[in-house]
Amino acid sequence: MNNPKLAKNSHLPQVLQGLRLPVIAAPMFIVSYPELVKAQCMSGIVGSFPALNARPAELLDDWLSQLKEELAEEQAKNPAKKIGPIAVNQIVHMSNQRLEQDVRTCVKHQVPIFITSLRAPIKEILDAVHSYGGIVLHDVVNIRHAEKALEAGVDGLILVAAGAGGHAGTLSPFSLVGEVRQLFKGPIALSGSISNGQSILAAQAMGADFAYMGTRFIASQEAHASQAYKQAIIDAHAADIVYTDFFTGIHGNYIQQSIISAGLDPKNLPSVDKSKMDFQKANQDEANAKAWKDIWGAGQGVGLINDAPSIAEIVQRLEDEYQSARRNLL
Repeated sequence: MNNPKLAKNSHLPQVLQGLRLPVIAAPMFIVSYPELVKAQCMSGIVGSFPALNARPAELLDDWLSQLKEELAEEQAKNPAKKIGPIAVNQIVHMSNQRLEQDVRTCVKHQVPIFITSLRAPIKEILDAVHSYGGIVLHDVVNIRHAEKALEAGVDGLILVAAGAGGHAGTLSPFSLVGEVRQLFKGPIALSGSISNGQSILAAQAMGADFAYMGTRFIASQEAHASQAYKQAIIDAHAADIVYTDFFTGIHGNYIQQSIISAGLDPKNLPSVDKSKMDFQKANQDEANAKAWKDIWGAGQGVGLINDAPSIAEIVQRLEDEYQSARRNLL
């Protein structure tokens, strides 16, 4: 059932209104493939994937055509069904030599939501997306980054707080959401240890519009992740998450067991320079992309994940928990 309160939020762009749950699925490198995105959209939330998951670059066009066609067919079969929109993540980083080509492909398909990372998008990207009514959400880990993104003209912010999977910040979600809300009244999504419906409601109570969830969806039937990765998430607790910049040059959260399995000591990982990050290398040579393939990203919310069912089951569970939490607070 659609959440009627979401539909009434007039400050939200049309594409983000009327979702089944206030949830945007995070785009996960090596994990978010069309099968996962389709299942997320079919469940009434925003489904997303990184453009760089499509290798070679020409595959991105095929993926978007496939997703649009399949989701349109499902909508035609059941016009009353709420199907969530597609979002594509673009890495705005000097090492991403595909950026211009990937943006052109996404604009061609009029992807409704762009999620930009690492650096604020340039005016040309924003103008291209806005030309057909699309929106750009940019992820940030602190107030300085939020201010720069807003100055650039993004439509919304994704706040990556402490405990989020993959590249993450260190600020408490309470302080980060509170300070950003003083600057910005538009769409805000919050990331950081959100694994159940109660946490989704908590994100809204703090002032965010959406929960930005990734780790919960790795442990699912549709995720393009190894069974060992999914099981590691099921087995892990918050204390098993290691925060380090060793693998990419930017601090992120990873499952301790995967670091040990790679022959490394998670308690003695040296710090490295940001220049180590190279998305071009990760895109071209997956076998050598240790930070993406063999070292498993996950957030501190792993302790609340105990199984790997279908996306439909996960979203139904999240909705039940969310509605129960709302009733309990009345």
